[in-house]
Amino acid sequence: MGGTPSKVATGDTLSIALENQTSSSNVYAYITGTALDSNNALFLLQSDGHTPYYPLSPTSTGQPLAADCGIKLGVPGAKTVVQVPHLAGARIWFSINSPLTFLLNPGPGLVEPSVSNESDPNYNRLWGFCEFTFNSIELFVNISYVDFVSLPIRLNLLNTSGVSQSVMGIPANGLQTVSSALIAQGAKDGKGWEKLVVRAKDGSILRALSPNTGIVLNSELLKGYYDNYVNQVWNKYTGTGLRINTQAQWGTVEGRVTNGILGFGAIGGFGKPSARDVFSCSTGPFAVGGNAALGNIAARVSAGFNRRLVLSEINQVLELDADELQYAFG
Repeated sequence: MGGTPSKVATGDTLSIALENQTSSSNVYAYITGTALDSNNALFLLQSDGHTPYYPLSPTSTGQPLAADCGIKLGVPGAKTVVQVPHLAGARIWFSINSPLTFLLNPGPGLVEPSVSNESDPNYNRLWGFCEFTFNSIELFVNISYVDFVSLPIRLNLLNTSGVSQSVMGIPANGLQTVSSALIAQGAKDGKGWEKLVVRAKDGSILRALSPNTGIVLNSELLKGYYDNYVNQVWNKYTGTGLRINTQAQWGTVEGRVTNGILGFGAIGGFGKPSARDVFSCSTGPFAVGGNAALGNIAARVSAGFNRRLVLSEINQVLELDADELQYAFG
């Protein structure tokens, strides 16, 4: 699949060329988001690729859409051009061999396809998405592999000056490569990595989940995986300081373990994290609420655990970009 935005924020609409680069003639695309110029209303693009659909709030949960929003991409190699208004938090969804099911809750709120809910009607379907925000200033796009890896989606941007940029995404065999590595790791250490590979009823691979998403489905998965390493970290920094470059106004801070807490003075501190806490970066001791400084430190500490850098970092200065944490699975 490929999405080729051909116009950036020089007008009120964005043209996107959706290209079917699969071997299937049964591929669907969907575009969802928040309409910035229409009071931030929930937006879906209808199947004709041009007509907006602003759902009304239903009276009960799980109601079907009142419009057909599945854009058929045609035969392999076909290109379908669609247009969207200014959108925030937008996604382009692709599904192979079957359409996706979107539902509405009161609000209205859109019930999107989920990889962490086995009762979701889309769970056993092959799909993926990329993300973008198109506002009056700029176009922001990205390929998101935070929660799972599935379809290879490529983005090409052509601006009004004729300059082109591309994000290639994973290769055609990327899902198989990731899945094979997870299966091999599970066979090597017996920790259940192979359970992150989700298969269809016919045995074909649908997606490979991030550990965080896998644990949502199975709370016992990878349980205790980091315990030994966490204990080593706690032992080391009981006797020496762990310095972290916050790359922000707090500068470099130092923490030490006292009474079981890795503390950073008046900023606050953390108890020992579980594997789930390390993978999610936002649960257990890393659920820090509105404490911005501690949240900054938590991002770097959890990323350090994820990459096993907390013990090996030179001079004990942890200089991890917080964004690394969100993409640790990749």
